[in-house]
Amino acid sequence: MKALTSAINVQVNTKDKEEATNILKDLGLNMSTAINMFIKQIIKNDGLPFNVSNPKPNKELLEALEEGAKIEEEIRAGKRNGYRNAKEMLRSILDD
Repeated sequence: MKALTSAINVQVNTKDKEEATNILKDLGLNMSTAINMFIKQIIKNDGLPFNVSNPKPNKELLEALEEGAKIEEEIRAGKRNGYRNAKEMLRSILDD
């Protein structure tokens, strides 16, 4: 007996589609096969085959971001040295 199929039409960002298509091509897959694999995994997992969450930065990351912002302010105010690249930074360290 012939397998029944159904078409799915979805709208996606053109750039995202092109990037995904290139990645799938490198993997030896096409978009249709990848989407069929995704659907099979939804069925096997009885849900999405990956965690969907809205990650929130932890306390350590928030503190690091705050420290980075303070350092940037000090550099702009001339209270601290800033460097445009690693060579400048190393030169400054070695000169001290």
